[in-house]
Amino acid sequence: MTVSDAGEGREWVAGFRSAVISPYEEIRLADSRGFRDETVRQVLLMAGGGDRVRVRLTNRYGRAPLTIGAAHVALRAPGGGPGGGPGGGIVPGTGHAVRFGGDGAVTIPAGGEVVGDPVELAVQAGAHLVLSLYLPGETEPATFSHQPMETAYVARGDQVSAPGLPGAEQVAARFYVSGVDVAAPRGTAVAVAFGDSWFEGVGTTMGADRRSVDVLNTRLERGWVVNQGIAGNRLLVDEVGEHALARLERDALSAPGATHVLVHFGINDLGLPGMAGLPPATAGDLIAGFTELAGRGREAGLRVVAATIGPFAGAIYPGVSTPEGLATRRRVNEWIRTGGAFDAVFDVAEAVEDPERPGFIRAAFDSGDGMHLNDAGARAMAEAVNLADLAL
Repeated sequence: MTVSDAGEGREWVAGFRSAVISPYEEIRLADSRGFRDETVRQVLLMAGGGDRVRVRLTNRYGRAPLTIGAAHVALRAPGGGPGGGPGGGIVPGTGHAVRFGGDGAVTIPAGGEVVGDPVELAVQAGAHLVLSLYLPGETEPATFSHQPMETAYVARGDQVSAPGLPGAEQVAARFYVSGVDVAAPRGTAVAVAFGDSWFEGVGTTMGADRRSVDVLNTRLERGWVVNQGIAGNRLLVDEVGEHALARLERDALSAPGATHVLVHFGINDLGLPGMAGLPPATAGDLIAGFTELAGRGREAGLRVVAATIGPFAGAIYPGVSTPEGLATRRRVNEWIRTGGAFDAVFDVAEAVEDPERPGFIRAAFDSGDGMHLNDAGARAMAEAVNLADLAL
């Protein structure tokens, strides 16, 4: 594809993104699965809009080629549409087959990704695009997003263009899709929210679009933010997904049209090791990692805006909240605020921390596990961002 494919005065930019992980992670992930003679329908909240779209499909962590028998996009019907259940229906007359080099089917090699041909479908920021994939053969476990806070619908046979999928199995995951590009006016500002569950949205209401990134997009008058959060992801070490420094180029710096990177990492580097009886990351290691991330972002010509590390002292998960990890969080947050490594900082810790109980999430913002934000907390996180820091 070339820029001219987007149309005169337009360029392809990231309008939706979904950070994917391997189904072969050492930590068992509940929604890891494969398919056979099934249609997978997925609802994608578009951060940005444009005159045309093109879909990105991925077999990044596949160990064998993946055949997509058919792909189809449409706009989601309000309330799910005829027989579609909550979110599974499509608006009549908006459906388009997705082709790949003119073909209706495509085989993606192990470790590969494909970009569909441009589709003549105009979408607006905040619209829900429905992507349906038919998987004719038996697949291996799918490359997927494990906590997208959105439902996928799985039905038997090729039903990619069906107006609804009554009786479909509902799965709280996203499969084989890494993004949607949109043909937008040249110079559109696109920020990438690059981080962990506090971006991906764990703790917010399923299917309600109340992630911190969603709320931030409602505040912006120009441009938008695409979401590349992975729940459980770390800055320094692979565990749930490749660590931030390993996936930075692919998931953030090379996103078409990217102008800014928003960063939130650290909780999992400090808390998850304790679940295995290991010590948390040191302040020195985290500071070195953040410094490298900021430097690579600037070298790529992007503005890097970092969050302070959110509170997790009340985490209900054994081993996560330790005196050592909490003390390191305080030291690293002070460095984030004053160290000058980033172009700007948004102080999530101050926005959501309980002033009467340092290190704890405010009760009104706690999802219930002491480690993740509810809808109100996600809104507070989004409101901590100074919009001027996202301007071109």
